[in-house]
Amino acid sequence: MDKKVIVVAITGASGSIYGLRLADELLKKGGDVNLIISPNGFLVIKHETGLNLGKNRKDAITTLNRYFKRSESRLKYHPYDNLLSPLASGSSSKKDMIICPCSMGTLARIACGVSGNLIERTADVVLKEKGNLILVPRETPLNQIHLENMLKLCKMGAHIIPAMPGFYHKPCSVDDMINFVVGKILDAMGIENNLYKRWGKVSSRGNS
Repeated sequence: MDKKVIVVAITGASGSIYGLRLADELLKKGGDVNLIISPNGFLVIKHETGLNLGKNRKDAITTLNRYFKRSESRLKYHPYDNLLSPLASGSSSKKDMIICPCSMGTLARIACGVSGNLIERTADVVLKEKGNLILVPRETPLNQIHLENMLKLCKMGAHIIPAMPGFYHKPCSVDDMINFVVGKILDAMGIENNLYKRWGKVSSRGNS
């Protein structure tokens, strides 16, 4: 895997485990991961996974390294409100960014060019510098505003990969469903993975 800067952002939408699993897989592939978590993302992570990231940057890094089982992780944590981060500048290295999960509020602000925090500003930079921006919305049902914002961002070049696990590969666990979505994200990034069974490798039995 090349050394392009990779940013993973976790917002307050449900499905925080997708973002955590994605970061873990990227680290396993040997890359550096720049992680941003919104305040609501912290709350949802704790509620959905039981992972308490603490109250400051040092606590978060220590807890995340323990979670990912790494003594010297290549994980770089960036506070949500730090607009002085290199991620906020188009003059720094070209970046790929995945917002996973992406709340509808975050998606709407990016679509409108609002940059009130590091997640929104980094997404703005990735779009203007023609990087790879992947948004993983987790919301249902979708109203017209949600759909129009996603279409707008798609036209700008963003990839929209909803957290919609497939079932043709006959998942046997929640992990299988999580891995399906994360595998699709890695596919969009051009990163080889074996997180889910490809269609040609799935038994045709019962698929009439």
